[in-house]
Amino acid sequence: MKSIQYFGINDLRLVEKDKPTPKENEYLLRIISVGICGSDVHYLKDGGTGDAQLDQPMILGHEFSAIVETGSLQGQLAAVDPALSCGTCEYCLEGKPNFCINMRFAGAEGVDGALQEFLAWPKDAVFPLPESFSPQEGALLEPLGVAIHALRLGHVFPGMDIGVFGAGPIGLLTIQLAKLAGAARIFATDKLSHRLEIARKCGATDILLADGKEAEKILSATNDRGLDVAFEAAGDDGTAVESAALSSKRGATVVIIGIPSIDETRFSASAARRRGLTIKISRRMINTYPKAIRMVSSNMIDLSPLITHQFPMKEYKKAFSVAANRIGGKVFINFTS
Repeated sequence: MKSIQYFGINDLRLVEKDKPTPKENEYLLRIISVGICGSDVHYLKDGGTGDAQLDQPMILGHEFSAIVETGSLQGQLAAVDPALSCGTCEYCLEGKPNFCINMRFAGAEGVDGALQEFLAWPKDAVFPLPESFSPQEGALLEPLGVAIHALRLGHVFPGMDIGVFGAGPIGLLTIQLAKLAGAARIFATDKLSHRLEIARKCGATDILLADGKEAEKILSATNDRGLDVAFEAAGDDGTAVESAALSSKRGATVVIIGIPSIDETRFSASAARRRGLTIKISRRMINTYPKAIRMVSSNMIDLSPLITHQFPMKEYKKAFSVAANRIGGKVFINFTS
């Protein structure tokens, strides 16, 4: 079978490898669509994210959908949870599998991901999808799960003023979830105007270009009150985190979702201290797939505005270039084209 393999910084190659044989507790999956995440771009451009560095060839990709080729779900389109927790460590037993010390995660830390034609994966991490789902919508359930978890951390309630700093796919989904939770006003910021237009379609009431003055504008728009909850989803060098902190009201919560290319995040200590901010850093998700499927199936969440670019497997280099340059919303590599 064919696979798109990472060999080093800016070195992706289409190579042949053996088709996997599933174990008794696994399904054989035929990969259909893979979304390119910002972390995948970090791996390719920087050799890793933060302290997670790639030092050997591997296959990236953790946002994906597939057709089940074996077992009771044979022939069905399914979404796949890339995170495999052990279920027995302290954190798993506490109901926090996203902190599992024995975590295996597709496309990271030595575990091959979905940028290949076939993958064997544990059955309990495979979720059959209703017929109404497209393969790309199935792949987007992973970032939707990340957004659901972040919203839980933020404790968003009706009538609140919310800020989402960074209008990439996870930021756009956070906007939709905040609207669904009853936020009265949703501010979205980004450096790219086309992403702000998508943010408006997703429910943002106010869109602001991230030019360094967004905090000042948000405070002015809220009569100097500030935001109840701010979500940083930009993954930059700390500029968005700083803007989120400066835009927040006293006693507010700032949830950090984004992964910066350098292993540090900065914000003004005095601004956070004087406001008495609660800073939370979001880590992946906890059991969100069933909920995410129900939300999309019932039209509570619309994934279609995010699906902007699709490429066949052979055009993988172009797909990564588009994703790295943040053109459009979500970029997909399809293995059926």
